[in-house]
Amino acid sequence: MSSEISRAFPGNAFWGLRRAPAGSVPGRTVEQAWRWPTVLALACTIPAFYLEMLHAQRSALADGSYLAAAVVVAAALWHTGWRSRRLWGHVRANPMDVLLVVGLLFAAALPPSIDSAPVLALRLGVSFITLLRMVWALQHLITRGGLAYMLLAAAVVLGLCGVGYWWLEPSTPTLGEGLWLAFVTAATVGYGDYAPTTTASRIFSVFVVMLGMGVLSLVTAAIATRWIETEERIIEREILRDMHQQMNALRQDIVALRQELLLAREQAPFVPGPVPVPPKPPSDQPG
Repeated sequence: MSSEISRAFPGNAFWGLRRAPAGSVPGRTVEQAWRWPTVLALACTIPAFYLEMLHAQRSALADGSYLAAAVVVAAALWHTGWRSRRLWGHVRANPMDVLLVVGLLFAAALPPSIDSAPVLALRLGVSFITLLRMVWALQHLITRGGLAYMLLAAAVVLGLCGVGYWWLEPSTPTLGEGLWLAFVTAATVGYGDYAPTTTASRIFSVFVVMLGMGVLSLVTAAIATRWIETEERIIEREILRDMHQQMNALRQDIVALRQELLLAREQAPFVPGPVPVPPKPPSDQPG
């Protein structure tokens, strides 16, 4: 079964996630249309996770966020498979989406995380899968020349992390202090002036470190790539300049050689050769 799925969905598997078949244009179009709605719906589960941690009572907003995300992921999975004309094949090729939908439904149905460690562990696992699914959906923005995207993503991620610390951490009562804690945490600097003190902010710090290391590494890699590309372009221009010079010199040599051949042909004396004798036709009479 796995070999059949690999042949139907070649070259795009990543931890149980596969895109629509390459030969299905409607499926690819539908999948691209669902990318941003899926990312936004999953992003709304991040504050829902902390709402369930901070309050002992159920939160309708958090439960609604989990349910909405589950519906959006399931709808995107079904719609893409249906438009690809390989519905069950597409579902079997994306077990991570199926697991995410089930996990989001459980996260919406279970009691608040503050009352139960197993429930907190389950929601934490769902959060990791959610983060993986969001990164997978946005990987098309991570391109070799995407320095502007990387800088914008770094600014947005650090800004949202600062807002998260401002909301979750009592030692950062202002947004500026929350942004500073987000930066030193993402950069793994740790000056010691601010530190997470609650369970919610410490769990949040785990995601901040993971996101910060990933985003900042991508920004650094994009800047290094720009420098390498600049040096490569300089080398390529020098190689092309040398090639053009050699081609021009070769062209001039060919023109000069052609002129010498024409001049030698014009100056050569005419020497008549023997007149060819046509062959005698065979006789039809017997000898």
